[in-house]
Amino acid sequence: MRITNVKITPIAIPDVPLANTKGVHPSVFLRAIIEVETDTGLTGLGEAYGAARTLKGLQTVAPTLEGLDPYNLRDLRQRVETALPEGGGVNAPTALADHKVVDVVYSAFEIALLDIRGKEIDRPLYDLLGGAVRKTIPFGGYLFYKFAKQDLTFGPDIMGEVMTPDALIEQAKEFSAKYGFKSWKLKGGVLHPDLEVETMLKLRETFPTHGLRIDPMGAWSPKTALKVIKDLGGVEGGVLEYLEDPCRGMDAMAELSAQTDMPLATNLVVVEFDEIIEAVKKDAVQIVLSDHHYWRGATGAIHLGEMCRAANLGVSMHSNSHLGISLAAMCHVAAATPNLTYDCDTHYPWSAKEIIKGGRPTFQNGTLQVPEGPGLGVELDHEAVAQLHDLYNTAMVQDRDDTDEMLKYIPDYVRKVPRW
Repeated sequence: MRITNVKITPIAIPDVPLANTKGVHPSVFLRAIIEVETDTGLTGLGEAYGAARTLKGLQTVAPTLEGLDPYNLRDLRQRVETALPEGGGVNAPTALADHKVVDVVYSAFEIALLDIRGKEIDRPLYDLLGGAVRKTIPFGGYLFYKFAKQDLTFGPDIMGEVMTPDALIEQAKEFSAKYGFKSWKLKGGVLHPDLEVETMLKLRETFPTHGLRIDPMGAWSPKTALKVIKDLGGVEGGVLEYLEDPCRGMDAMAELSAQTDMPLATNLVVVEFDEIIEAVKKDAVQIVLSDHHYWRGATGAIHLGEMCRAANLGVSMHSNSHLGISLAAMCHVAAATPNLTYDCDTHYPWSAKEIIKGGRPTFQNGTLQVPEGPGLGVELDHEAVAQLHDLYNTAMVQDRDDTDEMLKYIPDYVRKVPRW
């Protein structure tokens, strides 16, 4: 079996103005849909970031994959590195971490190849990753402070303005009723830390048994983070499961870690395998967030889990704005990661579109079942993809710039990390 053709389709999906420490989400988020065709008639699916650097990388590599054996992942890696000799980063200029384009592009194509392999042997993708230790995957509700959407050209708003602790609690109640989440993650670094502490305390009061986390994306100094930890009750009997990326950079996280027993998680300071070693030496973090989009695909994400097990680090799972192919891949990786001990993040409720047949997967009590069909277990809805590709061409948004977008809401906004 050999690859005969690769199709990359950029799409845009209506988004809402979710706030974070570097700005606010633009009117659409971008994805790239990947179809890898073979001489046996099987087609593998993938879904990746769709912003300019990733899209260019995918389009550069795609024609070089003709003739590749889908079982030869070493050859895939070599072809990706040969086509993209600069390596380079893929994230937008205002991002707080960057990922190597070779890793992100490899990861996107690896998922599609694993999908092909699963279809050929009629086995779900998780069996190719060593087997499932769970088939019901728990997800946490992802809560955001947000502005009311100003421009409805590309899609409606969700929930209107949410810029106070009380409004955030109403958001959580709505998500709880609709999706049944049993844990919450708040995207912090937006309001003054005292207000975000108030929000977390009110979440604890409203949802006394839910796991709680906050991710200020490096917006706090170690001193501020220590105060937040104290205000939230510390470790014993406190509010938080863990504190994610409170400070900017490995050294600042290590400085904080030396002064607290609160577990610190990261998606910003540990994004490459060699950084795990540095983080352990400095005792900078205790939990690493997995993500198959940049941890070298599904096999890399499983390898990350094994490295964390050896280093006595916890494993959680990061989310980005995604659709059903990515969500299915997340579920398969989560199913095959034994030491994934926290509910997975997901942005999924913040979008209303889908590109897989059968429509949007349904959360039951905050969980999803791993698709049981061969490979990823999902099929592409070509009509839906065509509609979102048309939106991509209409919206004329090719990259993400949260800071520039913020100026539409706060004209004198100045990005500052750390802010407090």
